[in-house]
Amino acid sequence: MLNLSVLTESSFDSERLNKYASIMCCSNGYLGVRATHEEHYTQQTRGMYLAGLYHRAGRNENNELVNLPDILGVELYLDGENFSLVSGTILRWERELAFANGELRRCVIWRSSKGKRYRISSRRFVSMDKLSLIALQFSVTPLDGSAQMSLTTGIDATQTNSGRQHLDEVSVRVFDQQYIQGVYETQDRASEVVISASCQLDNESESWFTAKNRRLNCHHSFEAEEGQKVTFEKIVWITHRSDKTLSQASFARNNLRDLTVYAAKGYDALLEMTTCAWENIWQASRVTVHSEHTEDQLALDYAVWHLNTMMPAQDERCSIGAKGLTGEGYKGHVFWDTEIFLLPFYLFTSPQHARHLLRYRWLNLPGAREKARRNGWSGALFPWESASNGQEETPEFAAINIRTGVRQKVASALAEHHIAADIAWAVVAYWQATHDSAFMRNEGLSLLIETASFWIARATEINGRLEIHDVIGPDEYTEHVNNNAYTNYLAWHNVAHALQFLRHFERKDERFTQAAQHFLKRLWLPEPNKAGVIPQDDTFMSKPAIDLSRYKNTAGKQIILLDYSRSEVNEMQILKQADVVMLTYLLPEKFTRPQCLANLTYYEPLTIHDSSLSRSVHGIVAARCGEIASAYQFWREGAAIDLGNEPHSSDDGIHAAATGAIWSGVIQGFAGVTIVDGELHLSPRLPDPWQRLQFPIKWRTANLNIIVENQTLMVNTTEPITLTVWGKTLTIIDSQTFAVDDFSLPLCGTATTGGEA
Repeated sequence: MLNLSVLTESSFDSERLNKYASIMCCSNGYLGVRATHEEHYTQQTRGMYLAGLYHRAGRNENNELVNLPDILGVELYLDGENFSLVSGTILRWERELAFANGELRRCVIWRSSKGKRYRISSRRFVSMDKLSLIALQFSVTPLDGSAQMSLTTGIDATQTNSGRQHLDEVSVRVFDQQYIQGVYETQDRASEVVISASCQLDNESESWFTAKNRRLNCHHSFEAEEGQKVTFEKIVWITHRSDKTLSQASFARNNLRDLTVYAAKGYDALLEMTTCAWENIWQASRVTVHSEHTEDQLALDYAVWHLNTMMPAQDERCSIGAKGLTGEGYKGHVFWDTEIFLLPFYLFTSPQHARHLLRYRWLNLPGAREKARRNGWSGALFPWESASNGQEETPEFAAINIRTGVRQKVASALAEHHIAADIAWAVVAYWQATHDSAFMRNEGLSLLIETASFWIARATEINGRLEIHDVIGPDEYTEHVNNNAYTNYLAWHNVAHALQFLRHFERKDERFTQAAQHFLKRLWLPEPNKAGVIPQDDTFMSKPAIDLSRYKNTAGKQIILLDYSRSEVNEMQILKQADVVMLTYLLPEKFTRPQCLANLTYYEPLTIHDSSLSRSVHGIVAARCGEIASAYQFWREGAAIDLGNEPHSSDDGIHAAATGAIWSGVIQGFAGVTIVDGELHLSPRLPDPWQRLQFPIKWRTANLNIIVENQTLMVNTTEPITLTVWGKTLTIIDSQTFAVDDFSLPLCGTATTGGEA
């Protein structure tokens, strides 16, 4: 097995049950199972989710990722006493997630209130080889004399999404006194889920089955001698469908047949199969770093592991939600995070997955067109939050104010329109990295033209120029402004590339061409002032500033909204997250290094970093500007968002995009991997605690392995490529080593003047 990091939970802590349930969640892109303990705890949120399985529970609810029946729960009695870590005494504790193969392991030596000791061990994994498969083992060893034990487990369909029930129980069955099966249907009858499980105990026992109150259970009662290890093995097979060409009986029968085939192999053989699958994944995507801080490698392995487990490669109708498949946060919805913070990882490690994520948007163009039309514009305006059908899923109102009884309207769906340009940016980046003409000629061009048409319609003519009014940029603490720089520049980029690719593929559309040319000539792009700072919007620079140090010290908790209303925050120089700095990150070729640094220096003190995505962007721009120590500090703070000491940081799921940001902070920041004017640039500069960095990337048809060590850069490639190293353009045939002293170091783009398109 590969020598990868292991994520360890150092002790049992009831305050951190849900944090570790999220960060140790086992997933494969098709299904995800939260790392909850087998035994029940009141504070513990169980969860199992299938990619793309959404349902609306009621008239005033939104579509949300369905929390499936629980298959992990085990009720264990040891000599008549219920096993629970909140009673008795924990004498030994080990719990870890092995990134090499995704196996979650726990071993506890527990002393009951009666004074007897027992060793309780469990193992589980979600298969990367067979996507419908989950395998579990649960073992008990009495250590002080023989013991009478009972164990109950099964399929518990009382699970809900915070009280909202989505599934109706259709049938429950027992087969051959070993297999159990539950068939469930969403309440709108649109989707079916079948869960089958094999339940085997390696010891003689009295066994029986029950079905009551939406619980289908298998019961074992048995005796074990002192030192005798008794192991229960449970293999689970889960499938779902919305296409009902097969009868329900046939669909359920096929599910059971597949289960029996893999259950016969046993836990260890199935683990070996998934380990082999993981070896290939790690070879294509692992980033290794030699650092004075061992937690740096842990953070990278954590990020890459989750990035590989959240990708729904099996179905292009699915994308990646803000929490992946690790929890119910944001109801499992898909945001701009996917294209901006996650797609770069797939772009450089598995481009076919980046293509998949963009096809999800293309398949949902009808919903985006409908949203644009509904608001009086042509083209396509993608929903701020989406699920499976391309409709807007953002709640219309936030929570009720308990003092006034008034609901506050959620503004993001109404004005945070930059998502259209974000998706277009991702399409262009995909083309630049792959030169996939088949995709670009069809899906890519459609996405670019539809979103460009939206911006052309969205612009307003003011005093002889085009402006974009009433928007929210990435900084969500500044609402309903005119000429947000991020939005305007990205809209220009969107329209310019739509026109470019229309010509590239020799498509004729005179009406669009004329409109696009008019837009590009007359759209106002906020210009840098004498200090090089680009105004975030028309009014931001004239607003008062306040001391934000108190709020920056508690970043991520949005406590400023306890002291000021949103309307008050809107009228001050306060940023939730990177906005203009984000612009310089996404379009480095448009701005000079001094301009990037000027904007970083001006806006960072005004930024609270209440978004989990903010620090990483500041870190990448800082690295490109040569501020390596600052960049490293930002990177470590970003890595701590899920992995840090805050006990509730990830209760409702990990910050999926933040895992992409951990990877990007290293590859696009310290390694200096940047696409500038469509070409690959490398300008690595490592932070002082790092001695060596190695990573693989894909660029068009070549596989590259890159090593940075001792002020040298080694590039190995499977075929000749042209790239720019520390500002000098070179062609590499197979392998070449460069020394930093041989190069000048242009950083943060290639523009000689800023604000120009």
